[in-house]
Order: sequence, then C-alpha cells, then structure tokens
Amino acid sequence: MSLMIDKNMLQKYDVAGPRYTSYPTAPQWSPEVTADTYTAALKAFGQNDKTVSLYIHIPFCEQLCYFCACNKVIRAKEEKVGDEFLEYLFKEMDMVARAIGRRKLIRQLHWGGGTPTYLSEKQSERLFARIKSLFDIDFNEEIAIEVDPRTVTRSKLEVLRQLGFNRISMGVQDFDEKVQDDINRIQPYEQVARVHQWCRNLNFKSVNYDLIYGLPYQTRVTFKKTVDSVIGLKPDRIALYSFAYVPWLSKPQNKFNLEAIALHDEKLDIFLQSRQNLLEHGYQAIAMDHFALTTDEMTKAFNQGLLYRNFMGYTLRPADEYLGLGPSAIGFLEKTYVQNIKILPEYYKCLSQDRLPVERGKQLSRDDQARQWVINSLMCQFQADKKLFSDKFASKFEDYFVQEQQHIRDCVEDGLILEDGQRIVVTDLGKIFIRNVCMGFDYYLRQKDAHRRFSRTV
Repeated sequence: MSLMIDKNMLQKYDVAGPRYTSYPTAPQWSPEVTADTYTAALKAFGQNDKTVSLYIHIPFCEQLCYFCACNKVIRAKEEKVGDEFLEYLFKEMDMVARAIGRRKLIRQLHWGGGTPTYLSEKQSERLFARIKSLFDIDFNEEIAIEVDPRTVTRSKLEVLRQLGFNRISMGVQDFDEKVQDDINRIQPYEQVARVHQWCRNLNFKSVNYDLIYGLPYQTRVTFKKTVDSVIGLKPDRIALYSFAYVPWLSKPQNKFNLEAIALHDEKLDIFLQSRQNLLEHGYQAIAMDHFALTTDEMTKAFNQGLLYRNFMGYTLRPADEYLGLGPSAIGFLEKTYVQNIKILPEYYKCLSQDRLPVERGKQLSRDDQARQWVINSLMCQFQADKKLFSDKFASKFEDYFVQEQQHIRDCVEDGLILEDGQRIVVTDLGKIFIRNVCMGFDYYLRQKDAHRRFSRTV
C-alpha cells in the first residue's frame, strides 16, 4: 500500500529523537553504575537459571567510512593488533565468567564492530574456542557476525561457518559510485554479489544487508537502482536505516557537503519509495526499519507478536539477560544497563589493573521499567496491550499514563495510532513515525534540551 504523507505532518514530526535501542536512552546513563555494581549483578545472575545473549565488540576497521558513528579504531591489517586485543578481551571474559560463577547458556551470539572479520581465521578460532570454554552455546539459535564485503574472503567465511555461525550481516549502504566515493566506502555491486553467493554456497541460514538512506548525493532515482540490485540478490532480511547525521558525535561527518544531503520530504520520499519497492517484491515491513522475506522466521515471529529487540537488533527468541564484551559494548543485567569504556587504550589499561572496564550505566527504576515495556511493545509489535501492562505493573494503563493522554489523543487525531480500552495499535502511517509515537512515553525527553542529543526522526 502506498502512503501519502501531508507535508505539514512531516514538518511537525521531523524532530530530533532517540532510536530506542534502549530505554532509558544512553544520555541518561551515568558513572554511578560502576564495576562494583556490575560485579554484583553478575553474581546475582549466577544464582539463577537465566540464559544470556552475548555481544562481542571488535572495534577495528582497515578504512574509515565517513558516515559511520559507531565505535571503531582504524588500523592497517596486522596480526599483532588482533593478538593484543584478544589478550585483553580474554581477560575481561574470564573476569565476567568468574563473577558469574557457573556456566551459562548462550541463546544468542553476535560479533559486531568495527569489523569483526578484521580478525584472522586463527584469531577467530581462538576467540570462539574461549567462548566455548566458558559458556554453553545453543547452536540451534542465532549465531551472527557482521562482515565487510570488501575484505572478507571465502576461506574466512568457511571457517566462520565451521565454527557455527549461521547468520551473516553485510554493510551495503548504497551501490551508487558517487555516494560511495563521498562516504569513502568503495564497494562495487559485483563484490557484494560474490560474497553473497559464497554465503549461499556455504549454507548460512540467513544473509542480511544494511542499507542507509539520506546519505550525501543520494536521490530517489539512484537509490532505487541500489534497492533494485539488492532485491535481485534476495537477502533474507534488510535493515533500511535513516542516516544519522550527528557531526557532534562523529567528526568525519563534518566532511559532507550539507547541500548534498537529502533532507525532510526528499529523504522521506526515498524511504517510502524503497519501502514500497520491497513490499512489492516479497518482503514484509518488520517493526521500525527492518524488512524480511514473507517466508522468513522473523516475519512469522512478528506476525505472531513474538519479536523482541536488544542492542543486537531484532530477535526471535531472546535470552533472559544480555552481556556485552569489548570496548563500548553494552549489557543489560538484573535490570541494569552497563557500558564499557569506549577508548581502546583506556579499556586496555583498566583490564591490566584487573578491573572490569565499566564506564557508565543505568539501574532502572519501576517507572523506567514501565515505560521501557510500553516503548519496546510499540517498537517490536506496533501495539501496546493495556491489560498486559496492568497485569505486569499492577496499575491501570490510563491511570499510570495520565500525563501522556494528550500525546495519545494527538497521535490518534493525526492517524498514527488507534486506541480503545484494550490496546494502542500503530497504523501504517504511525509505523513511519514510530519513534515519535514512542517519544511521548519518554519521561526524560521532558528535560530541557534533551532532544538535541539525537539525530532527526525523518
């Protein structure tokens, strides 16, 4: 179905706002959550039978992509760089496992970055072996890794498959040569197609692409060519992200020509055109910015209301708790967010002093948990069940969210949601502005200038 969006509505909702990979969002975290706080949470985790999702952040990239605001370290390919990193990562892993005090079952494993395939085949094998020595891994669940099509080899993919990885995620972004040149990521279609075929030949269960709309020099015409090419390769899932222009966080973005960046209605038109193209070719819109083949497990989970979200993205069968290892990695344990030190030398220094490298975090209050539940429900299932909320938090939805009633009425009036005594349901139009719908339930956005920390929602 094609969506027509009024330009006045576009201007109204094109504001800075969170993506809600967490709630409360990262600007609300503080150094009050320390290594001692984390150790106590790990010990409590060790006293129960809860399972875990494990994320490992490998920060290295061989080349700087100017659009990227992720935590990364640019290094030429050298074995000694990976060896040094693993020395400290293993130390962190050992300290975490020792604090837990028992073997835990990993229900979801993800290596991200940076570029995890910066590690050599031997280093990848060593890292996987160390994980297996400390944890049990459910190989029937999702074992995923991000790869760079420019540098990954078939031999390395063979090793990853033999280790047990079953899902590959590739950063594609855009195939247009002018866009690639401006963002400093030269990656021809033929290169991606070759890696894609290797993945299929090696029987990876799922191959996923990341695309970004709103990059410099993108137009509806050029990006349609990219999406058409992607559809031809038929990845199982596609993440279609809005370019987060945050030069105050990512200095390389200052290199961009502002006049070349698609803004407001043009950027939205690129998204809507791409969305329609995908829907017409066997993909279903999943949650906020993801698309999956209608035959994919994620589509089935979404349709059954069984989709969940954490820092590794959307997932079908989440673990109870979430551990993050490596610089800047984030965990969520015993209702507490914990983030590691971002700067690599400081991460190394902390571990060399036998201290867990915790930089900041957030212990959730009851109100945080209630708002987190609503926001996660809206982000993952495009609805919030009022009775489920009441059962979980022993409070009637309307009584708890008295101050949010005007926001709810506004969203109903603008056609973003439908509401009755049972549920809030997000409309097709509301799915485009889901961040804005969620923002009305965000207590911390009421603070002065809170919006300025985020990228724009459109």
